[in-house]
Amino acid sequence: MLSVHRTAITKPSQRLFLTATVAAAALALTACSSGGDAGDSGSTSEFGFAAATQEDGSTITVWVDASREPAADAFIAAHPDTPIKVETYDGGANGSGSFQTKITAFDQAGDGWPDVVFSTQNNDAAWASQGEDPFAAQLNNGYVDQSFLDGFTEGALAPVTIDDTVYGLRNDLAPTVTWYDQSLLDQFGYTLPTTWEEYEALGLKVAAEHPGYIIGSVGDAWAPEVYFWGAQAPVNVVTGSDEFSTDTSDPKSVAIAEIIDNLIDAGSLVQDSVFSPDFVTKYTGKVLLLPGPVWFSGALFQNADSLNSAAGTIGAGLPLAWDGDEAVAGNVGGGTWFVSSHSKNLAAAKEFLEFVTSSDEYQVELAPGLPAYTAAADKWLVKQGESNFFTGDFAPNLTTAASSVWDGWGYPKFSQESVWAKTVTPDLASGTSLVDLLPAWQTALENEAQVNGYTVK
Repeated sequence: MLSVHRTAITKPSQRLFLTATVAAAALALTACSSGGDAGDSGSTSEFGFAAATQEDGSTITVWVDASREPAADAFIAAHPDTPIKVETYDGGANGSGSFQTKITAFDQAGDGWPDVVFSTQNNDAAWASQGEDPFAAQLNNGYVDQSFLDGFTEGALAPVTIDDTVYGLRNDLAPTVTWYDQSLLDQFGYTLPTTWEEYEALGLKVAAEHPGYIIGSVGDAWAPEVYFWGAQAPVNVVTGSDEFSTDTSDPKSVAIAEIIDNLIDAGSLVQDSVFSPDFVTKYTGKVLLLPGPVWFSGALFQNADSLNSAAGTIGAGLPLAWDGDEAVAGNVGGGTWFVSSHSKNLAAAKEFLEFVTSSDEYQVELAPGLPAYTAAADKWLVKQGESNFFTGDFAPNLTTAASSVWDGWGYPKFSQESVWAKTVTPDLASGTSLVDLLPAWQTALENEAQVNGYTVK
């Protein structure tokens, strides 16, 4: 191993550690593409994409959102000899489009791409895999060992797989469950609902008997993924790589919209963002139920700056079903890591990618959500159980939800969250019923699909 030299940039969001090291894996990867800049020549490496000329020991630039900074910190601690520069950005949260916008600018400049990017948007693979010189590196054509890819929970890589090619690795799984406060259920003498019909009935009862207590929120851009995806509403359907359809007049689309309207009118379903200070102020100790992703565990209930629930009071129920149907889960995020096909240090990028998705140091010890990598997920669930924070069948229900995500909801190139936020949220907040907004939502989704090159069916 060569001697180590390290320099640190003091800006909090941009830490640079330089060193010179040559690992065996790096040598192998360098040898694979030492014949010049394949990206410029248009040739294809043995990994299935046009790799850039590799530069041994070159610094990799990694983009993370604030929540994933601990992942980068853990990697740096475990791999102090790997040169890495960490930069923070918004992670594309709420469909901001920042990831795609920045990469498009680098494409036009022909330079400047980061080596590894975390995105909160699983649909980013739809655009990052396209074009003559796609940003995302192919992972399952020789770059990442198939044995490692096989370690992910079944179906976890579906959102980032295009035409049988894997373009990213999931950080965590984010199926929706029915969060509940057992202490409040006991206090009020209520039973945890298992169907959407029971959920609505309980919400109306809570509003009448215990005003001020709530059973959910539609105040965030991902509300459709909780309620419409979980209700099997065919609102965001992608067929192949170029067809999109949406049907807000489908009976299940209308039925879940009516439930939302009725509960908003009653006052037990609110329109505050769960991350807003108002939500914490008004509803701490008053959240009876909260359908939402598994990462609410750490983000809300175990967060001293959020709901900060008491140990032993919060449980994760199974996803809700329509009466007579099988329960399915929606999915909210569970972000993705991408490696750039332009990376000049694919060995280091791969080392980082595998660490942040599978290592105990990050996924088991630090990550707030259910890991997508099976071995890490098993350990994470054991750790949660040993903490005695959650009540009920926490681990079995999360495992069931993770394998129950409805496959009728697609991952288009655009953010349906952004369309909802622009088209539905303002009018819903002003008092228009969601049922009345469904046609406008459909039109907006179809227009966005056409702008992004889809054939709308």
